[in-house]
Amino acid sequence: MLNKDLGLEYANPASEMLLEASLRRLEQADVKDWFPASVLESANLREAFLSGHPYTLREAKLRTLAGHELTVDYSVNPLFIGRTKYLLIEIQPRDRLMRIEREEDLLTQHATARSLVRGLAHEIKNPLGGIRGAAQLLERELNEPLLHDYTRVIIEEADRLRNLVDRLLGPRKLPQMTSVNIHAIMERVCSLITAETEQGICIERDYDPSIPEFIGDREQLIQAFLNIVRNAMQALTVAGTENPCIQLRTRALRQITLGAEKHRLVCCVEVIDNGPGISEEILSRIFYPMVSGRADGSGLGLSIAQSIINQHQGLIECDTRPGETRFQIFIPLELNHESAR
Repeated sequence: MLNKDLGLEYANPASEMLLEASLRRLEQADVKDWFPASVLESANLREAFLSGHPYTLREAKLRTLAGHELTVDYSVNPLFIGRTKYLLIEIQPRDRLMRIEREEDLLTQHATARSLVRGLAHEIKNPLGGIRGAAQLLERELNEPLLHDYTRVIIEEADRLRNLVDRLLGPRKLPQMTSVNIHAIMERVCSLITAETEQGICIERDYDPSIPEFIGDREQLIQAFLNIVRNAMQALTVAGTENPCIQLRTRALRQITLGAEKHRLVCCVEVIDNGPGISEEILSRIFYPMVSGRADGSGLGLSIAQSIINQHQGLIECDTRPGETRFQIFIPLELNHESAR
């Protein structure tokens, strides 16, 4: 609640938590320090105070006194207490709702893409089998050895397309669930990447040792994380980034919503590189099969990784800007423990 000079008169405990500051500190701060009060917005607040007309703004950016940026909806309502006039500002945080909507959309898009790929793979593999079989029969009938080169080309290309379709479908076997340690998995990935790059890329580790073991498929998880870290490594190499570095960070997070489901405890793995970032053109489609930002990329690595993490009831998100790309991999822990019991 603001007075006529736009000074803070009152803030409830919920707003103190949202703005990450105590009431005393908020009283000492200027409203412009925490409210999205640009010159225009300051004029709107004063106009609302003078005219008595309320207004509402959707998805505004608010910066807390701790420096964190939030997305909020807020409404400004003039009111009288006795003969004194105030402005009552009601703030609704939107970040969590927006994240839930984004994650549900991501899961829906990925499920749709997987369904489309499965249908397409079925339609491709059937005629491929016929083509390959016919080429083998034709090869037996041809007495001229030089003509066998042509049938071998047909057979080899049919096999190549079949392998491509199999890769599009991702892991073909059901997960072999055992107790796994996320840090053992990450260290295995580090050793593979280090061997590939011959220690040409710095790998920084920031592990949370409190993360418990959980139930998962070790080999598939190694493949998923390897695909993500290798994607970062290739982006750094292609861009020729100076002092290339990949950070691997693990954290245990509480009360996290993935899609529409809330989880008490989640393992979060972050893969952060200092490369050029991902272009806006493909950012929303990077988990689709055959989408790649590199001319020589297959576009299958991230799609397969997302499928594997989805099988573990988790989700992969990506945030990027020039100089930093951050992949966040979330895997629920309590679900794994419950399934183990």
